[in-house]
Amino acid sequence: MQKIKFFSGNTLKIIAATSMTLDHIGLIFFPSMMIFRILGRLAFPIFAFMIAEGCRYTRNKARYLLTVAGLGIAFQAVYFMLFRSLYLCIFITFSFSILIIYALQHFKRTLLSPTSGRAARLGSLALLLGIITAVFVIDILMDMDYDFAGCMLPVLVSLPHCEEDFPEPVKKLDNQYSSLFMLTVGLIWLALVNKPIQFYSLLTVPLLFLYSGKRGKLKMKYFFYVFYPVHLVLLYGLNMLIK
Repeated sequence: MQKIKFFSGNTLKIIAATSMTLDHIGLIFFPSMMIFRILGRLAFPIFAFMIAEGCRYTRNKARYLLTVAGLGIAFQAVYFMLFRSLYLCIFITFSFSILIIYALQHFKRTLLSPTSGRAARLGSLALLLGIITAVFVIDILMDMDYDFAGCMLPVLVSLPHCEEDFPEPVKKLDNQYSSLFMLTVGLIWLALVNKPIQFYSLLTVPLLFLYSGKRGKLKMKYFFYVFYPVHLVLLYGLNMLIK
């Protein structure tokens, strides 16, 4: 996959974590200052893009899904105890994204395999559409962070991703420009159905254009997993002390 080598995955995630922190500082302490919320729009697209990358390169798909889902369930339990709310957190949103991406990968493999019969192809399509429909219904009934459009953003990014044994004409679609084009489409969709402020999320596209495709020297995966709940606890705790 052709990329300009500049930002590693770790660098982009640090930018996203900083953006997310600014967003939540604005939400909690300075709700009338929109600059914090605007700067915060950089976070979600970067993390969504990296979820798609994680699904593409992970060596253990089940562990990747279970790690994100496990963190989501744990955070959800704490959130419910504190706020008595069933609003689904971003880890749950991304868990659904990963599940749909896996179903999409299975469908593409089945569709493009010369040995797959019609029944197998229809079955894999039914599985994919069934999971997407179920997630859409869950979003309607329970409401999740960034809504259904946000859940589908990593899925759109992963749409051009191919495997080594895919036909060459299909593999030509697997490039940096295709993924960023799908990201742009997804962000416009998100802004139209969510809030107009999400249009500022498009500022992440130039940053991701500079993504090198490499993780970075340090293994920071679990740091980013833990950062989300920890920084929220610290910010809300500080807010309670101030009040």
